[in-house]
Amino acid sequence: MDACRKIHIGMSLAPTWLSGDAWRRADSDVEGILSSDYYVDVARRSEAAHLDFVFRPDTLFLPPHMLESGPGFTSLDPTVLLAALARETTHVGLLSTVSTTFLPPYVVARQIQSLHWLSKGRAGWNIVTALDGNENFGLAEMPSAEERYERAAEFTEVVRRLWQSYPADAIKADRASGVYADAGRVRPIEHVGKHLSVRGPLTLPDFGKARIPLIQAGASAAGRNFAASVADAVFASTPDKQAAIDLRRDLRDRAAGHGRKADDILLMPGLSLYLADSRAEARDLFAATHARADRARTLASIRAMIGLDLTDWPDDRRIAAKDLPLPPEAPRSRTHSELLRRAIIQGEPTVGELLRLPEVMASAHWQIVGTVEDAVAEIRDWTADGAIDGFIAVPGGSVTSMRMVLEKLVPALAGEGLFRQRYEAGTFIGHLKER
Repeated sequence: MDACRKIHIGMSLAPTWLSGDAWRRADSDVEGILSSDYYVDVARRSEAAHLDFVFRPDTLFLPPHMLESGPGFTSLDPTVLLAALARETTHVGLLSTVSTTFLPPYVVARQIQSLHWLSKGRAGWNIVTALDGNENFGLAEMPSAEERYERAAEFTEVVRRLWQSYPADAIKADRASGVYADAGRVRPIEHVGKHLSVRGPLTLPDFGKARIPLIQAGASAAGRNFAASVADAVFASTPDKQAAIDLRRDLRDRAAGHGRKADDILLMPGLSLYLADSRAEARDLFAATHARADRARTLASIRAMIGLDLTDWPDDRRIAAKDLPLPPEAPRSRTHSELLRRAIIQGEPTVGELLRLPEVMASAHWQIVGTVEDAVAEIRDWTADGAIDGFIAVPGGSVTSMRMVLEKLVPALAGEGLFRQRYEAGTFIGHLKER
């Protein structure tokens, strides 16, 4: 990768720094996670660090048993939350997550375009197909991955056409003539497809000054192909550098196959960061956070992902490729299943080691447990080797760890020339197009 290129950084607004037992710390302010003030604070700190965007992941289901030991998937609606942040920030991008599997495209197009207007060009859409939640929307079972991505492609096309159905320059606001808009420029889209039927036009115009960036989070073959056709950036789980190198190369090749430039698509994996002033403190922070991890639940998750039952295996027994059964036909996440199998085949970990791997502990995210200097060195290495175009910060362990990411790590990366020193653009897409 060109040594002069700067990376892009987003910040997750899911309070991952309260995961595990971290919410029990005296300074966690866990009571505030359903207030806008909590997220305004994180967004303002992110903007002070000149991040590209803040991002709210989302799920549309809630497993009650998870609430016994932590907030779990308790969350505000992403787009409503980001609308509250729009008035409290001026530059940082606001990325909302909305599923294409459950919601109507007209509603999604209207909400995201509304956020774009309210934020003066800083809205983005994280396109997801969802892994669960079907019963909350009248579906007896989840559609297959192939069907979800087929619908997502059509859904995204409809949303983009709705955004174009009411052009910004159709508004004349001519007081003298009494003409508010050129009505002939505002037209229905008349979409009738396999999955969707939408007439249009949208009830509000396109912002006009900056388009809305599209982000995609799937890493399966179907997800990669979809992302390569439309996405400005891809979020992914890349637990090691080679996985990131391979994925980035594949996405760039696929983008070219869709008639796009390879540089049109950015790879920004999640980066789980447990930071402290010393490596020993960081390791202690990580251990304390996961001290009450439910072993039985973790083993059940492994069994569901790869079909291997480790219940009676001792911690010091190694797991080899020959121990792996055939992959489950329909794992909840094919991407995470494949990454876990890959980790076993390549590393032959013991059971104890497996239970500590990012593929098990951190949704297969790239993970750094150490000091700010350790994080800078590893990010510099991944960038130099062409593994990433940036990352999504997913801090862990404590509020202090989260603030170290924004107040120490990001400025250190800027000091190394790896990240911007100040904002050059005032829109989300403007940030992503900086090189």
